[in-house]
Amino acid sequence: MHPIFTSIAIAGPETVLTLGSLAALMLGTFSGKGKALTVTSLFAVAILALAGFTLLDAPAGITRAFDGLYVADDFSAFLKVIILAAAAASVLLALPWLNESGSGRFEYPVLLLLATLGMTIMVSANDLLTLYVGLELAALPSYVLAAFHRQDDRSAEAGLKYFVLGALASGILLYGVTLIYGFSGSTQLDVIAGVVSGQTERSIGLLFGIVFILSGLAFKVSAVPFHMWTPDVYEGAPTPVAAFFSAAPKAAALGLLARVMIVAFPGNIAADWQQILIFIAIASMVLGAVAAVAQTNIKRLLAYSSIANIGFALVGLTPGTPEGISALLFYVTVYVAMTLGSFLVVLQLRRPDGSPVEAMADFAGLSKTQPKLAAALAIFMFSLAGIPPLLGFWPKFAVFQAAIASGLIALALIGFVASVIAAFYYLRLIKIMYFDEPAVPLASEGSSVNGAMIAACALFCSPIGMLAISPLVAATARAAAALFPA
Repeated sequence: MHPIFTSIAIAGPETVLTLGSLAALMLGTFSGKGKALTVTSLFAVAILALAGFTLLDAPAGITRAFDGLYVADDFSAFLKVIILAAAAASVLLALPWLNESGSGRFEYPVLLLLATLGMTIMVSANDLLTLYVGLELAALPSYVLAAFHRQDDRSAEAGLKYFVLGALASGILLYGVTLIYGFSGSTQLDVIAGVVSGQTERSIGLLFGIVFILSGLAFKVSAVPFHMWTPDVYEGAPTPVAAFFSAAPKAAALGLLARVMIVAFPGNIAADWQQILIFIAIASMVLGAVAAVAQTNIKRLLAYSSIANIGFALVGLTPGTPEGISALLFYVTVYVAMTLGSFLVVLQLRRPDGSPVEAMADFAGLSKTQPKLAAALAIFMFSLAGIPPLLGFWPKFAVFQAAIASGLIALALIGFVASVIAAFYYLRLIKIMYFDEPAVPLASEGSSVNGAMIAACALFCSPIGMLAISPLVAATARAAAALFPA
């Protein structure tokens, strides 16, 4: 078989997503106007599922394609499952909102498919240029998605802010890539690792390149000090889009960051990027925990919660060990379920005039008007706070344990303190739902599919989800081992 066809077969998910997104565009164009969104959305979910099934036939071990630009291994396969599942959930949860808001255009699932394609390329990138192409392919549809509700000034503003700051971050990242290429002579991660390992003295040029790359990627994961876009975009973007932004892109960017740092910059230079990550992790945990206390908008609160959770996840990456990467993947998996479930509950609720619920004061007395949704949201809040025996406790315990095992005791202690601070605003929302008198009677107007997804996420995050810990930890350990070949 010709090498190009072999490479296309190895990149099964990307091949399916590429062809599927083009087919979805044609399907939406030629479908009847009234049913274009529903037909295209269901087709997009089928494409995402088919892309996931191609992972079952993936070759064992580490397989490279396209002359080493692309790598397929257990690490990328694990993250692709999370990305594809989060994308499929984002398509389904958006359907009722799009139909009700008058934004029911078929372009939404097409844009989401294209963004997902970029994310799958990101986690399989074995070259800095492949990394950049994947990032941009994920970012460009995301800018449009943020401004998808174009009649809303807040949505248009969110899209513009995201675009301007995203373009700046992309420029910073590309400058870092040029520095790495200039001082190592290659853009392939394993070749860069060989050059770095063979150096007896620290290269200042390489160090500057790492700083620029970390800065660009920190924007993508909304880590401090490159977080400034997150609260405004989450608040202004349509709620289904904010739910998507909080899940799949975070998993993809964290996976990309882990692969670049672990594979390309091992040995002595690892101590340099570890210091940078320690600062970013501490700043994200502390700012995300403290700034969220003053929020009165549920979407802004979830935005700062996202920033704090990225800091906790980076605690697992900072040691640069297989145990730390395994804890990072464990954290990302549970976080995606918690945050998607939270946004699903918000999407289900409507004020008496039919407007969406965003103010935290509107949740007053929710346990009396919508007891099932209140119970589900309470599970997600307790889990995000890391309160045992809910599932959210265990990934935090895992990342702190990995940091302590590597001697980063101070980092773990700061993370513990930030987690206690963050628990305040999660528990405050629970107090509002269960102990305050109802402000306005909220109605539930979501679909049965959304209700089923809420129930599934709530069960996973509840103590019942502890049954999944052993197989999940085993899967994350296998995935992490792929970054540390013997």
